[in-house]
Amino acid sequence: MTDTVDDDVNVDALTLGRRIRAYRVQRGLTLEALAQAIDRAPSQVSTIENGNREPRLALLRAIAAALGVTVDDLLDPTPPDERAALEIAVERAQRGPVFAALGIEPVRVSKAQADAGLRAILALHQEVERLHRERAATPEEARRANAELRATMRARDNYFAELEEIAASLLTSVGHAGGPVSQQTVSDMADHLGYSLHYVGDLPHSTRSVTDKRNGRIYLPTEQSASRDSRSPILQAFASHLLGHDEPGNYADFLRQRVETNYLTAALLLPERDAVALLAEAKNFRRISMEDLRDAFAVSYETAAHRFTNLATARLGIPVHFMKVHESGTIIKAYENDAVAFPSDALGAIEGTPVCRSWTARTVFDVADRFSPYYQYTDTPRGTYWCTSRIEKAKEGDYSVSVGVPFADVKWFRGRETAHRAISTCPDEACCRRAPAALASTWEGQSWPSARTPTSLLAALPTGTFPGVDATEVYTFLERHAPAGRSNG
Repeated sequence: MTDTVDDDVNVDALTLGRRIRAYRVQRGLTLEALAQAIDRAPSQVSTIENGNREPRLALLRAIAAALGVTVDDLLDPTPPDERAALEIAVERAQRGPVFAALGIEPVRVSKAQADAGLRAILALHQEVERLHRERAATPEEARRANAELRATMRARDNYFAELEEIAASLLTSVGHAGGPVSQQTVSDMADHLGYSLHYVGDLPHSTRSVTDKRNGRIYLPTEQSASRDSRSPILQAFASHLLGHDEPGNYADFLRQRVETNYLTAALLLPERDAVALLAEAKNFRRISMEDLRDAFAVSYETAAHRFTNLATARLGIPVHFMKVHESGTIIKAYENDAVAFPSDALGAIEGTPVCRSWTARTVFDVADRFSPYYQYTDTPRGTYWCTSRIEKAKEGDYSVSVGVPFADVKWFRGRETAHRAISTCPDEACCRRAPAALASTWEGQSWPSARTPTSLLAALPTGTFPGVDATEVYTFLERHAPAGRSNG
């Protein structure tokens, strides 16, 4: 274009302002002289040059005429020189969300400031912005972190000897003699670690428990979920103390700490010595059962299944896989060291990917009897696997919890005589991802479903030191409940 511009042109006010200033200085004009030439107040010209106002087209033409240039010259997106580019970068940084979130008063950028000082401000901003990006993990970053963590778990057969030792030491310190861990034993553990338990009705909605490290208090909800073990929140609350966790620096740290906390909680509820003794005897009699492990230690089926994966390979020599699958057919979490082929994306992440319709984790949803164990053999391209699965309920809907082993190891399990069998050729799309030809010929192009898209697919994960937790709500809660005279101690 030549000296003409549409009203809706995308103007970079900062660059435009610096270019007007550069041309004004080149022409030897003062701010007042340019203002007089375009019949405006000097303050208005200053506002434009500082990038705080975008002039209308008529005013832009007047400025161009006064400076002896074209409108195109003024709208060129290139900064007039290196100094101007540096000033623009600093101004843009100070107007961004990072400075606003930190509450830092913007620095007035002027000619008197040295380039080195401006570069220092810009470098600090870029580093803070980088740290914010790491903290606010995108779904892609979170999926990559999940894949890396699962690889670590596989390399260790999901067995962490150091966490087993911590659990055994604490159990010994409170005189646990074996068998199920009672609520009283859990309370004794908290007392041993210097924590008192307080049940409240106003726990922050984003939390399961809140620990006041200053005053040695653990706050828990007065109303317990019918599907949740009342001992678990207490154990999880002081697990981070036992593990020496610092505030997570990024989402990968958060995931690792959560896995360690859940592992230690399970190791306390199902002590290694007692759980291995029960499972070894069951293996000897060829009757390993997740239900028996659950009942022996009075835990949930999911906790028993998780704990089995900790001990199956390291202590019993049995390779294993675990799956938790939502009723929609997508994986919530999974683990394997038996070469089963989980569906995954290009990053190697499996969370949120759909499970084959023929796998036990999906077929169990079609079983009428949801109170009895369900067993199934599945023939896959990597061999035949046997699985036991059960439906559990949560506020997000039903989900299946499945434990499986290769065919060679099914001899150790109760339920190996099942007649249920399926064939899966996934990831071949013809297996279950492509509609049968008859259905496709009738309905292809004639349907338009409205997908229920999870918001997590469209937005970044919750930010903050502890993702999903409202820090202000937690601090206000602690201030409200702190012992008199000790909230600021």
